[in-house]
Amino acid sequence: MKRYLPFLILGFTITLWAQENAEVDDLKYLEDQFYLGITYNLILNKPDGVTQGNFSYGLEGGFIKDIPLNSRRNFGIGVGLGYAYNTYYTNLFVNETVSGLEYTVLDSDVSYKRNKLDTHVIEMPIEFRWRTSTPSVYKFWRVYAGMKLGYIVGSRSKFVSNSAKISFNNSDIRNFRYGVMLNFGYSTFNVHAYYALSNLFNDGVSTVEGDSIEFRPLRIGIIFYIL
Repeated sequence: MKRYLPFLILGFTITLWAQENAEVDDLKYLEDQFYLGITYNLILNKPDGVTQGNFSYGLEGGFIKDIPLNSRRNFGIGVGLGYAYNTYYTNLFVNETVSGLEYTVLDSDVSYKRNKLDTHVIEMPIEFRWRTSTPSVYKFWRVYAGMKLGYIVGSRSKFVSNSAKISFNNSDIRNFRYGVMLNFGYSTFNVHAYYALSNLFNDGVSTVEGDSIEFRPLRIGIIFYIL
């Protein structure tokens, strides 16, 4: 028995070492996550007479890197990179002229199928993150709040009626975007809200009636987090 004793001690030591390292690894868990979201896009600060129509929606997705700030790892910062596609349906008609783009508020008696602006945005969310997660609990409460930076890489105005179809890149859109956001919920399904602090259009853009166009998007919807 004595000759086996060193091997038993060695085996016991290795087992303890493996358990300790497993516990250390558990304590180093991260909430790195892919995210997907769908939103309803409201427009605030509309000029007089401008109304929304159809369903203005947005789609977004990306990846967030988790940076814990405490030993429990339930509070941290998230920095991500993603893509978003947003549409805005209104009665604000845009037409290309020799002197630039012209914006006209369509009367209610004007018949058309679609009149929209859509944007393609590269986004960088920056979140302060609080959650009730542990290394072994994957369903938990979360509150993520922060800001989102973005850069519009493509924007298009499109008008469709029974007699005409007009579509072109809109150069009046402000490329650099920034705003505040809040995500909260339980497990996979969470409420998402984003309010733009920058106008959707460049400074000085106005309707033919002389009203400034200072759209401020408010996006409300659902965001899904996938580990």
